[in-house]
Amino acid sequence: MDINLNKIIENIKRMNKAKILVIGDLALDEMIYGDTERISREAPVLILQHTHTNHILGGAANAAHNVSTINNGQVTVVGIVGDDYQANDLKEAFKKANIDCSNLITDSERKTITKTRISGSCSQSVTQQIVRIDRQTNAPISAETEQSLIDTIQRLIPQHDAIILSDYHIGTLTDKVISSIVNTAKVLDKPVIVDAQKELNRYKGVTSMTPNLPDTQKHVGFYLKSKADFVLAGRKLTEETGAPAVLITCGSDGMVVVTKTGKYTHIPVFNKSRVFDVTGAGDTVTATYTLALATGAPPVEAAIIGNIAAGIVIKQFGCATTTIEEILSAVPEKIELDE
Repeated sequence: MDINLNKIIENIKRMNKAKILVIGDLALDEMIYGDTERISREAPVLILQHTHTNHILGGAANAAHNVSTINNGQVTVVGIVGDDYQANDLKEAFKKANIDCSNLITDSERKTITKTRISGSCSQSVTQQIVRIDRQTNAPISAETEQSLIDTIQRLIPQHDAIILSDYHIGTLTDKVISSIVNTAKVLDKPVIVDAQKELNRYKGVTSMTPNLPDTQKHVGFYLKSKADFVLAGRKLTEETGAPAVLITCGSDGMVVVTKTGKYTHIPVFNKSRVFDVTGAGDTVTATYTLALATGAPPVEAAIIGNIAAGIVIKQFGCATTTIEEILSAVPEKIELDE
């Protein structure tokens, strides 16, 4: 199947017009760096002389960051933070990324989700991560916090063109929150896109979802090795959720779109020449796929744009983002799909 490149290009150009609401488990990646000084006398551990600290948007916040670099900051985040200094660091990171974080819910009984990575290096050597410290509250959110989330989201949905639900399964997206979002979005005809790792059947009534291959296989209970396998898995997901189409990302094998009627489309990776780091590429796909859907692109065309964007960020280290200009410059001369 050949794709009309002019339509793809026009869809990409329109993505800066969509305003996106991102809801989910917002996280701060705190990167602490130091130079190795000596072994401590107190314990057999390294002493690092601190050099610098970087704060990076993680979890659902990384999906928002990907949206922001494409649509010039027309993105709002909703999630839960604690009454702690990490919440302030997260808000500052949002502001630097041009993301509206004025609607965060503060719960003093919970911790701001923070992944602290401490890395050290000797002179003339590569920096090495030494330890990672995770801060999060795994208990279910309180009824009061849940209602605050719902009230805030209900107020914001009419102001946005599409909603991303980014679920890292740390408690923000409860069944009640999900159903409230989906019901309101349906009335207002707003697309809802889900990025989740498990319990995919919880998201009934959404527009689409973007699970990766391992998570899809785990959910459906069998390996996806053939076209028939993908069709069976895709139809299972669309039947469970009511979504018109699902996008399954397959790493170096590209991605597959399956509709509720069982129509299968495989989109290959367009450029495999320089793969440095796939970290965060899933968030890039979800962000661009959602932006394209919000501006009227059908699922396959939206997935192609997501595929092009992912091909850009995997050439960079860490959770990278991209822009409309970069995506336009990376559009291949010809796109052939397998159906």
